[in-house]
Amino acid sequence: METIFYLSGAMILYAYIGYPLALLALRLFIFRPVNKIACEPAVTLIVPAYNEAGVIAAKINNVARLDYPADKLEVLIASDGSTDGTVRVAEESCDGQQFRVLPFAQNRGKMAVLNDAVRAARGEIVLLSDASAMMTPGSLREIVSNFSDSEVGAVSGMYRIVKSASGLLGKQEGFYWKYETFLKSQESALSSVLGGHGQILAVRKSLYPYPSPETINDDYVIPLRIIANGNRVVYEPRAIAFEEASKMAGFQRRVRIMAGNLQQLKEIKGLLLPPRILPLFFFLSHKAARTAAPFFMLSLIVSNAFLLQMHAYRLFGLSQLAFYALALVGLQWDLRPHVLRLPYYFCFVNVAYLWGAYRSMQGISKVGWK
Repeated sequence: METIFYLSGAMILYAYIGYPLALLALRLFIFRPVNKIACEPAVTLIVPAYNEAGVIAAKINNVARLDYPADKLEVLIASDGSTDGTVRVAEESCDGQQFRVLPFAQNRGKMAVLNDAVRAARGEIVLLSDASAMMTPGSLREIVSNFSDSEVGAVSGMYRIVKSASGLLGKQEGFYWKYETFLKSQESALSSVLGGHGQILAVRKSLYPYPSPETINDDYVIPLRIIANGNRVVYEPRAIAFEEASKMAGFQRRVRIMAGNLQQLKEIKGLLLPPRILPLFFFLSHKAARTAAPFFMLSLIVSNAFLLQMHAYRLFGLSQLAFYALALVGLQWDLRPHVLRLPYYFCFVNVAYLWGAYRSMQGISKVGWK
């Protein structure tokens, strides 16, 4: 039980604290700059949408304000069987030439829609961007400048939370994404960032891997397969997409992410032969360790319970009890300062991950939108 206790504690600490420190240590010895040059390749911006009538007009207006030549930019609004008037609203805002609507009648899931939309794209670069994410005007230019480096196969922009104070978990969600941004920035500087942001992810069309329609986390699988094929995926912090905190909230969203995480574990084979050392290290430390964290949390609790006859373990047991008690208090009240609500957010995420793992084991992993 002591072995289980220390192993569980060490894995949790490594997943959330040790790994970022390891990245910083590697940065002392490794740095791979991108050969960025201003350029204007033909770009197709794809917006996958399911029942986004409330935001799709704003998204089209946002895209129209991007600082990029109109004759080099094609925009496809790909509706996945929307039933709320998304197609009608989008068509009213589109000119049918530069801005077009792809009104797919059947709701098949985001991955199927992306694959079909990429096939229809005319641009050399395809930029994927969710309907609710608004981009800064210079984002597209910042992203495409990375493609002047022939090694770069995909580029992820930066994702930011806005109106975080109005969301139930807004402040904590914003803190989480800042933490993720740090990890992605370090991974990119060392080698390649494994996962991108579906809100702003660009890919060379010739390298797009057309994942299975059953794929859940498209913004992870697409970049990972590009890396497995020998190209580089980089992070561009000057290209920014904003989204309201409320759009990212929800227990079911986290359940879906965990189902996707488990599905993605099989993607490790693409990093093994030939071995891609740093991306493999990132995969095991960032994705695999984070996916396993809720199971180590459970084993830490159980093993600690068997060791309560010793004073040191009683103290640690009391610390765990206080942590989870604070999480329960955070469930009921909006604690101040907001740092006191981090235990609730941490538990919220990991409980959702556990439920997602259970549903995946039961064979329940839908790809359709909700």
